Amino acid sequence: MQLSEETKERIVKAVEVGKTITHYGWIPLILWLGYTQSKPKPQLIRIINPLA
Repeated sequence: MQLSEETKERIVKAVEVGKTITHYGWIPLILWLGYTQSKPKPQLIRIINPLA
């Protein structure tokens, strides 16, 4: 199956966008999941600055 150059460019661009989203969104996602799933919920200031 041959892909056209336009299709190849779109796939490359989609992969680049996916990598960028994953790169900048991974840690906030993990923090959000940890905050929403924990019992009891910690204060937000304690998550941002553990020394507070």
